[in-house]
Parts: sequence; C-alpha cells; structure tokens
Amino acid sequence: MAFASRLAGSAVGLGIGATILASSLYNVDAGHRAVIYDRFQGVRNFVKGEGTHFLVPILQRPIIYDVRTRAYMVKHQRASTQDLQQTIISLRVLSHPDVNKLPTVYSEIGLNYDEVVLPSVSQEILKSVVAQFNADQLLTMREQVSTQIRENMTERARDYNIVIDDVAITNLAYSKEFMRAV
Repeated sequence: MAFASRLAGSAVGLGIGATILASSLYNVDAGHRAVIYDRFQGVRNFVKGEGTHFLVPILQRPIIYDVRTRAYMVKHQRASTQDLQQTIISLRVLSHPDVNKLPTVYSEIGLNYDEVVLPSVSQEILKSVVAQFNADQLLTMREQVSTQIRENMTERARDYNIVIDDVAITNLAYSKEFMRAV
C-alpha cells in the first residue's frame, strides 16, 4: 500500500513537472522571429531567432512574427496625372518588418503592421508620384515611375520599421473619355 501511494505521488509529481517544462518551451519556425511580452517588464527589447526557446510560464508569452517577404496589393487606386487625366493604377508591394526593430513594431503598430501602415503609405506615395507625370509619360516612363514610387515608399516605410523589397505597377488604365480621345 505504501509503495502504491509513493508511486502515485511520484507519477503526479512527474506529470506536474512535465507540464511545467512543456509550457516553458516554445518554437520559432523558419522565416519567423519572436518577441517576448513579460507581464512585469512589458515588451522585451530583444528578438528570438529560429529554434526552441525557454520562457517563464504565466509571466511571459511569445509573440511570433512572420518575417518573410509578403505581397500587399493596392488595387484600382485612382490618381490624377500632371495634365489632370484620371488614371486607375494597381501596385504590388513586397515588404517585411525590420527584424531588429520587431519589439518597436509590436509596441507601436501590432502584429498586422502591413495592414495598418501600407494602405495609407502606398496611397499617399502613389498619388504624389503620379501627379508629377503626364498621362503619356506614365506609359513611356513606366519603369522610372515604378522606381520613384519604390524609393519614396522605402523612405516612408522606414519610419515604421518596415522594409520595402520591391514595388511594381501591375495595372495602369485611363478613364474612358481619355481612351476614346486617344
């Protein structure tokens, strides 16, 4: 009887120990990074790389970020050219968060940084760049327009710790009146 109670007590202790150990481990998959939120200190100012890591259960939790390049589509955005022609432009923006600044990104913007920042930044930059060109220049100088949009977006997104990898014009259309006149 004493042996059975010691065995049951050992099994319970082993089970509790295994549960605590399992809850103090977390995995960071390839292409991801983790930021630790601590209930006492807030967001810790370091980034955990890929692999298995320890944390203090209940007091800390990992916030996992996907740091791979993601595509954001700006669809059917209206913009006026320098000669006041209405255009409809679609862009593809490839971006990822600055890995070293993930604690700041989490504190200031949150997990869905691209959905918060990129819509307004891309709209603002797209309209300002298109307004510098005539309607015919948008067609003939398409690569230069795309490069200028990329440079301006890269500079603007840097304020939010987002790295712009590429920007491409995927669709360029004019108003029906302009198309009939041409």
